[in-house]
This record gives sequence, structure tokens and C-alpha cells, in this order.
Amino acid sequence: MATVPGPDQTDDVAPVDEAVLDRRRNARTRTILHLDMDAFFASAEIRRRPELRGRPVVVGGDGRRGVVAAASYEARAYGVHSAMPSVRARRLCPGAVFIHGDHAYYAEVSRRIMAILRDVTPLVEPLSLDEAFCDVTGAPGVGDGIVEFAERLRSQVRAAEGLECAVGVATNKFIAKLASKRAKPRVGPPGSGPRPGVGVVVVAAGGEHSFLAGLPVDEIWGVGPATLRRLAAIGVATIGDLAAIPPGVLEQRFGTATGAKLSALARGVDDRPVVADRPARSIGHEETFAADLVTPQAVATEVLRLADATAERLREHGLEGRTVQLKIRYGDFTTITRSQTLGAATSSSHEISRVARRLLAEIDVSRGIRLAGVSVANLAPADEVRQLSFDVVDGPNRRNADRAVEAVRDRFGPSAIASAALLGDDGIEVRRRGDQQWGRSDERR
Repeated sequence: MATVPGPDQTDDVAPVDEAVLDRRRNARTRTILHLDMDAFFASAEIRRRPELRGRPVVVGGDGRRGVVAAASYEARAYGVHSAMPSVRARRLCPGAVFIHGDHAYYAEVSRRIMAILRDVTPLVEPLSLDEAFCDVTGAPGVGDGIVEFAERLRSQVRAAEGLECAVGVATNKFIAKLASKRAKPRVGPPGSGPRPGVGVVVVAAGGEHSFLAGLPVDEIWGVGPATLRRLAAIGVATIGDLAAIPPGVLEQRFGTATGAKLSALARGVDDRPVVADRPARSIGHEETFAADLVTPQAVATEVLRLADATAERLREHGLEGRTVQLKIRYGDFTTITRSQTLGAATSSSHEISRVARRLLAEIDVSRGIRLAGVSVANLAPADEVRQLSFDVVDGPNRRNADRAVEAVRDRFGPSAIASAALLGDDGIEVRRRGDQQWGRSDERR
């Protein structure tokens, strides 16, 4: 592996300030690192249940409508993969241990891993709970050698969390992500365990073309089945094939924007910066039900729970939003969305549920509802939007009531208080982030 040129040594002794960050962002040759955890959800479960080590573990919904969120390498050996229906995963791997996902646990582990990365550089861009980009251009320690730097980072994660990760390093985000993929373990034959990966793959400046040339063209972001078919029709199978086509030809065939993007990525050009602390575009909560819901009351109750969970997440992040969206998926997987933009931003459970249920009233639920979701977009910091809000419904009294509900839940648990409409035979049932997002257990139907 080659080493990326060393950093500006002044970064080793000076505190990180905006001038340093600007220099890193604008450096002609950047050093971008992509860290990707190995089978994160499954590995996190095995860490707290060591007796599962070496066994095929599947995390996700364990009911008939469940979906696989993650699979250990032992389960992948049987063809199990994320987004697969759990019923099919059971058929492929009858001996698999199914674990219903614990999103709060994974989020906490992820926060600690991201903190390790932020100790290295403030330019950290999480993509999900288990992967992130880091701009380490000029970061202290990179001058000792980028391979050694990446291995130290892996060792820190291993020592702190008992989990493995792969690291890809390149001059841009596109190639760094492809590099980390090639650093990961490989699936072995059933019963044999995974084949170890190299852990770190570095693509040095100038080596982009040789790294990319032989890779399948669908490794490029945005090349889905339809684009892949169109590229195959003109004889393009690899990224090298694509790079050989003049940009103007691609722009003519695929449109100016798409053609230019395909041409740039095929040649290893990606100027996107690592964006730290990217603000959320929307916050929401959705759920797949164990059985299709067919009555307006049943769907309305679930929408109320989802709206309540969404509102709490907004307040948790100090945000309010103006656009409420309802997402409905029927039993045949047809999906529709309805939205309404309010005159003033809100994080009120009452207001969000009121709008969501109004949107629901326009939808025919008799076909059977497989999934429902509620989200809020057009977000802004709560303190900022409240100065401009004269909405009586979402005024001080409503906000005080929401804060009182949060205080009760913080002290006595999330099911201690809620709308009376959520009271069932087994008490109050509310939704929190990660609850049944991969499908309910059959016993909950």
C-alpha cells in the first residue's frame, strides 16, 4: 500500500481552528478516510452475548412481516442479507439465531465510535450508525504513515468496543468508500466462518484509475438496474469501459447532469467535501405491521403513536418543522405519501398527530395497510422559529404540556403517559426510534 503525502506539520502543534479546517477542506490533495463497521448490528449483539460467536446471527424483525437488518458473516454464508424478508432468511438458514433489533443500543455504541473519530479530526460525516467519512488531511499522526494511522484507529475501536471495522483511504469520498469495501472480511463457505479482510486499503493520489478500471460499473453511486442496462447496451461493463467514453457522448445519452457525473466518477473525480454535523432534512418514524390494518380506527391509532414518536425526536434535537408527511404502504407494496405545510413550525405531538390524521382521512385503508410512517420536514432550530411563531394552538401552553410529558417519561419510562387513544388492554403503548422498524414479532399481532 502506498502512503498519501504527509500533512502540514504545523497542525501537530497548533489547536484546530477554522483556518486549519479551511486548509484541510481546500487542500489540493485531500486524505479522506471511510470507516465501515463489520456486520455492525450483528457484531454488537454478539459482543454482549459471546455465546453466539461463530453462529449464524440475524438481526431484524422476527415475525412474518419482518425484514433482516443485518446478518453475521456466518449467516451471510447461507445467502442471508440485509433487506431480505425474515421468512426467506429462515428458509435459507434454519439454524440462524434471530434477534429483534435494539436500535437504542446500536445508537449508543455508534455515538462512542463517532467520538473516537472526532478525537482524530472534527471533520467527521456519519453516513449511518455504522459508517462515516473523515477528512484527516493534515491531522496529527497522519505524517507517521497513513496505513499506520488507519490501523491505530481500528485498534482504538477494537479496544474500546470489542468490534472490528474496515478503513478505506483515498483522495476523495467516492474512492475511499470503495476502498473500505475491499478491506472488509469475505463470506466463506457455510460453517467455515468469514475469510479475514486486509482491514485497510489505501488508494494513493495518482492510483485512482488503476484501482477503478476493473471494477463493475454498478459500483458507481447512482448506477441502478435501469442505468446498468443502458450502459450494457453500449458495451460498458467496467468503470474502465465507462472512463474511456468521451464525456460529451455520455451527456448526450444520459443527460447533461447524469452524464457529467458518470464521467467524473469513472475517472475518479469527486470534489464533495466531508460535511461535519450535517443538519437533518427531516425527522420521522415508520413501522411495518405484523398483519395488514384494514380499519380507519386501527390505522389512526398507529399514526397517533408514530406522530408522538416523531414529535419527541424533534424536541430531543431542539428542532421544529413546518411540513408534516404521512407515508402509507399497502399490502401489495404500493406506496403513497401525503403532506401538508403549516403556517408555523411545530414540534407539538398534538399538532403533528392532528395533521397526520387529517391526511389519513383522505386515504382508503380498506385495501390493507402494511406500513405507515409520519415525518416532519422544513426543519429549523426551535428557538429560532419560536421567535416568529404566533400560532395559538402551538403556543406556550402546548409547549409546556409537551415538556411536562417529557419530564414524566424521563422519570417513569416512555409508557408512563400518553394520549388516552393509545391506552389498550396491555396499558399505554408508544413508539420510540428503532421500535419494530424491521417488523413486529408475530406474538404482537
